[in-house]
Amino acid sequence: MSIGQVIKVVREERGLTQSQFAHKLFVTQQALSRWEKGTAEPSIDMIRLISTRFEVPMARLMEMPDNGFCQSCAMPFYRPEDHGTEPDGTRSGDYCNYCYDDGVFLQDYANSDELVAACAPMMAESCHISVEQAEDCMSALLPNLKRWRHQDEIDAVAEGE
Repeated sequence: MSIGQVIKVVREERGLTQSQFAHKLFVTQQALSRWEKGTAEPSIDMIRLISTRFEVPMARLMEMPDNGFCQSCAMPFYRPEDHGTEPDGTRSGDYCNYCYDDGVFLQDYANSDELVAACAPMMAESCHISVEQAEDCMSALLPNLKRWRHQDEIDAVAEGE
């Protein structure tokens, strides 16, 4: 489903007209109409606002594939071999082969910004988007991914000690 179609479904789920929905986003009804028709797309900042304002996961708005995506870098899973491996050799349900192999993360990034810089070119190539679009997508999604949520919890505990 395209982002415009998702926005329309979200709007209709909330029982709002285009005008009401647009008003809550501080945009014109015409802009919203263009998004829903697919003749224009909202910016990444607008996608973040829609996500926050209407409590919609970023992944739903950003057209992530039905097969899921890596919970470390947000790389989409298109094929089974895109998944990393667990220590017993089975495919990981959560992490891609760029991030995870034999049950361990392949890179120890100091923070998510380092991961974005390193992985955005691979995501761009894999998804046929620009590096800038990949960076925007990753920056928006990473704070909600399993690896980074878990790391934030670890950091919070360490700071509290």
